Amino acid sequence: MAASDDLIDYYLIRFVENRLRREFMSVNNHLEQLTLQLAAPAREAMRRAYVPYSHFQVGAALLDEHGHIHQGCNVENAAYSPCNCAERTALFRAIADGCAPRSFQAILVVGDTPGPISPCGVCRQVLSELCRPDMPVIMTNLSGASSVMTVAELLPGAFSVADLEDSRSKQGEDNV
Repeated sequence: MAASDDLIDYYLIRFVENRLRREFMSVNNHLEQLTLQLAAPAREAMRRAYVPYSHFQVGAALLDEHGHIHQGCNVENAAYSPCNCAERTALFRAIADGCAPRSFQAILVVGDTPGPISPCGVCRQVLSELCRPDMPVIMTNLSGASSVMTVAELLPGAFSVADLEDSRSKQGEDNV
């Protein structure tokens, strides 16, 4: 009886491993397809960056729920603080084009960096506000190196509307 149980366990483990492998391959294939779909538009946007001070071009391509791609590039200003990153440009452009917040499928960011370029802290906060926590953020460079994280992984504990609502409810209690 024990040998039979061992055989059942063996086949059950193999079944689960194969199923997980197929699911993992399916996720990887989806990410590869997203990368292929978004890489060229992100590089095109990167070439349009306005960077007379840093000369550091960054491009982004954001895929919405309807399959439309919204491009963004970084835009600098002599005063620095009014500068806008590629990721935020793509997100703000998509919102201005009528897309609903949290309706995006993925964003790809590209820059001429040694490794995959990562969104800055401000962009991470905007991503957490306008995108689903499980949305993939594909970070690449011109050499083809890439890394993928979800919005939630990029900014754990992000400040959100829930924090504002909690603060407002406490203020209301203090006024009573």
